[in-house]
Amino acid sequence: MLLLAADTSGKHGSIALARLPQQSTSHQNSEQIEVIETVPLAGGTFSAQLVPQIAALLSKHGFTKEDIGAFAVVSGPGSFTGLRVGLAAIKALAEVLGKPIAAVSLLEAVSTAGQSHGRVMAALEAGRDEVYAGEYEVAERAEMLNERLLTKDEFVASAEGWTVVTPDQSIADMARNAGLAVRQVEHPRSDAIARLGWQKFRAGKTVSPEQLEANYIRRSDAEIFSKSG
Repeated sequence: MLLLAADTSGKHGSIALARLPQQSTSHQNSEQIEVIETVPLAGGTFSAQLVPQIAALLSKHGFTKEDIGAFAVVSGPGSFTGLRVGLAAIKALAEVLGKPIAAVSLLEAVSTAGQSHGRVMAALEAGRDEVYAGEYEVAERAEMLNERLLTKDEFVASAEGWTVVTPDQSIADMARNAGLAVRQVEHPRSDAIARLGWQKFRAGKTVSPEQLEANYIRRSDAEIFSKSG
């Protein structure tokens, strides 16, 4: 069975194709999936790239969409437009094929990328002098405690006593300057999303296409202006 993973949450978009174990046992872990290939996607053109790139990736390795047995997708946080494109494509494919979806938070992927155990605060640039912050208790898996949008001052105050894990240089510098423990990582790719998705499948944490929703954390400008008008 194949798992297709996708991340269109920002400029570091990608898709990955992975082969899953034929038989699932309680002793298997996420590392036992075989990532066949990860393909980068250029930010800003996801709507034009995503479906053709998925088709090309499958064809390159001798597969068709009918060989896909499961999907994993980044549900947020990130670009409103990018997330909508990715979620719409995965929803459509999953609905046609009748396959389940694992929704993965990009902050969860960041929290595990640091390979730190204990109290981890994953952080991503959110623009507007704000930070996407996810509080996680990380052991064998990452347990989400909270995800929220903070100002940079709020983030520094909230991160005291946590290990900050981030792929963003500006956040890493800010946290270090504040005397916080920091682990800077590469931005997670879709191969990491595939592995986290496989963990969720094994734990029964899947959604149907109708249940898949974006995790924006921040409200869109349209929502803000409509409620303030």
